[in-house]
Amino acid sequence: MSEQEILLQKLRDHSARVGILGLGYVGLPLAVVFADAGLSVIGIDPDSRKVETIQRGDSHIQDVPAEQVNRLVKSGRLQATTDFSVLKDVDAVSICVPTPLRKTGDPDLSFILNATEKLAEYVHPGMVVVLESTTYPGTTREILLPKLAHDKGLVVGENFFLAFSPERVDPGRRDWTTINTPKVVGGITQTCSDVAATWYCQALERVVPVSSAEVAEMAKLLENTFRMINIGLVNEMALMCDKLGVDVWEVIDAAATKPFGFMKFTPGPGLGGHCIPIDPLYLSWKLRALNYTARFIELASEINTGMPRYVVTKVQDALNEVGKPLKGSRVLVLGVAYKPDIDDLRESPALDVIGLLKQKGAVVSYHDPHIPTLNHDSWSLSSVTDLMDAVPQADCVVIVTNHSTYDYSAILEAAQLIVDTRNALGSAGKYSHKVTRL
Repeated sequence: MSEQEILLQKLRDHSARVGILGLGYVGLPLAVVFADAGLSVIGIDPDSRKVETIQRGDSHIQDVPAEQVNRLVKSGRLQATTDFSVLKDVDAVSICVPTPLRKTGDPDLSFILNATEKLAEYVHPGMVVVLESTTYPGTTREILLPKLAHDKGLVVGENFFLAFSPERVDPGRRDWTTINTPKVVGGITQTCSDVAATWYCQALERVVPVSSAEVAEMAKLLENTFRMINIGLVNEMALMCDKLGVDVWEVIDAAATKPFGFMKFTPGPGLGGHCIPIDPLYLSWKLRALNYTARFIELASEINTGMPRYVVTKVQDALNEVGKPLKGSRVLVLGVAYKPDIDDLRESPALDVIGLLKQKGAVVSYHDPHIPTLNHDSWSLSSVTDLMDAVPQADCVVIVTNHSTYDYSAILEAAQLIVDTRNALGSAGKYSHKVTRL
C-alpha cells in the first residue's frame, strides 16, 4: 500500500494519532471534537499552565466544559504536553497558533514559524498537516511547504500531505460550534485536499473541499473582511446620524424590516476579538507588497479604530451637560470582554476606551462578571466587587459590553449618567434624560 492509502485507512478506522499544535480558543475545541469522535489526540503547547490544566482534567477555555476534558483525559483519548518530540509518532497535525499584528500593523508570523520549525524536526512520510491559523494567501505554500516537505525530501501529495483549513470559532456561541460549522479545506495538491478532508470528515458534520490552499486562505479573509467593512459602514452611519440628529438604532431597525438585500449590523465602541480587527489587515498588507491598496479595508479600519475615541468624546460631552469635567470624574465601565457573555479580552475596544479615559484624567473603574482583573500596558485594574454599590457612586457609567447578566433597569434607575454604546437599555434609554446613546 502507498503512504496515502495507509494514512487514509488509519484515518477511517480511527487508528490515526492526531496532534494539535496550540491549545487555545481554536486548538482545544478541535482537540476535544477529534477525541470525542474516537481518535487519539495529543495537544502540544509551550505554555505549561495550559498543559497542566488539561492533564488534570480541567479546561481553560470557557466554551469547552471541564467535564468533557476530564472524561476524555480519563479515557486516554486526550493528552497534553509541552514536548514536541511526540510528533514523531503522530499521523495528522493541525496547527492552531495565534497570528496577531505587530504594532506597526504588519503580520506577526512568529507563532506559525516557530510551530513549523518544531514540526519540521519530526515530520515524516505518511503525515498530513493542516494549518488553521488565519493568515495571508500563500502562507501554506510559501512558508510551510518548503520547511516541511522540500527541506526534508518529502514529496507533497505523494508521501506527505499539506492543506489549509480556516478556523471558524466564534466564542460563546451554542448554535454553531466546531462540530457543526462547515469546514473549508484546501490542499497544496488535490490529493492533499482529499486526505485532509477525509481526516476532518471523521469528526465534523460538513467538510467543504476547495481547489487550493490559497482559495481556503482567501475565503477566511473574505468572511472577516465582509464583517469588518459592514461594521465600519454602520459605525460611520452612527457618526452621520449623530450629526443629523437622527436615531441610528431606529434607522437600523427600520432598514432591517426589508426581507431581501439587507443584512443587519449594529454600531459599537470599536472592533474586538481574534479575527475581525486583525485578519483583513493581513490581506491589506499582502496587497501592498503587490502595489495595490485595499481601499475598503483601510477605510473601514480607520473608522472602526476611531470609535473608542468617539465614545470618550460622548462621555466628555455628557458630563459637560451636567456641569462636570471629565478630568477627576468617576467613570465606571461596564463590560470589558470584546463581546457579551464571554471571558475573551483579545483586541477589546474597552481597553482603548479605558486608556483614553485615564489619559484625560478620569478616575476609571470597571465591572465585568467574566474578567476579574485587567493588566494592560502601563495600567492595571480589578473589577469592582459590588456593581450596584458602584453604579450610583459613578459620575458616569459607560456600557461597553452588553453582558446579558446585567440588570439594566436597575442600573438605569441607580445611575447618575449613562453612555450606552450598545443600545443595551433599548427604549428605556432612548427616552431617559440620563442616557446618551451612540
